[in-house]
Amino acid sequence: MNNRNDKLEALGRLLDIMDELRTKCPWDREQTFESIRNNTIEETYELADAILKGDMEHTKKELGDLLLHIVFYAKMGSETGHFDIKDVADSISAKLIFRHPHVFGDTDVQNNPETVKKNWEELKIKEGNHSVLGGVPSSLPSLIKANRIQEKARAVGFDWDERSQVWDKVEEELQELKVEIEQMDKPRMENEFGDLFFSLVNAARLYGIDPETALERTNRKFISRFNYLENETLKKGRSLKNMTLDEMNVIWEQAKNRDEGRGTRDK
Repeated sequence: MNNRNDKLEALGRLLDIMDELRTKCPWDREQTFESIRNNTIEETYELADAILKGDMEHTKKELGDLLLHIVFYAKMGSETGHFDIKDVADSISAKLIFRHPHVFGDTDVQNNPETVKKNWEELKIKEGNHSVLGGVPSSLPSLIKANRIQEKARAVGFDWDERSQVWDKVEEELQELKVEIEQMDKPRMENEFGDLFFSLVNAARLYGIDPETALERTNRKFISRFNYLENETLKKGRSLKNMTLDEMNVIWEQAKNRDEGRGTRDK
């Protein structure tokens, strides 16, 4: 790996390039915080996608794209006099030092990650986050938000005594949903579906499963198998619209067997 001076030189070069772009490139010059916001969100998802694939080369490239956005925002902030890249770096450094008193102070966490997380939430409240859940961004996707809400609640002790207890809650929510389905009351059905999803996210968290990653892997598995179904159907000169469900299921089972042969477990 490169030494510290090489890393600082590389970051300095990036900052110099951004200065040039902001001055000489018509497109870069006209951008604002608002105009590149959606691009930043897209880059974040592309990074998450590369990480999920385990593709380190693309992860490196996507991190570069995201770093460009950080530098871009910092450059625009310096132009308005609000902050620059040094202020950004100083801000996160100060926060990390404050929230890690077990590293930079004399707090004893007994090498326990759970204690670190609890201390983290308590320190955030001291910083001005008066609500435990106040730091959860309202714009987060619902599945990720549910997981973050539950993680933060756990950090202050609001959680099941035994994780196996969560399954009673899942079953309770499922039964309540079934009751509303029988009545076909859509608003109440939607409400109970939400409760069931929330309880399943809770179960995933308790068993160390990231629900977003789990669902995305299932999405990809379904897409792969459905694409196989489509391709095999076309090879036969037929259309899915003209096939029976039983005929589709025969090819679907072939797709599942193909996955199992590659080491993909079918849940």
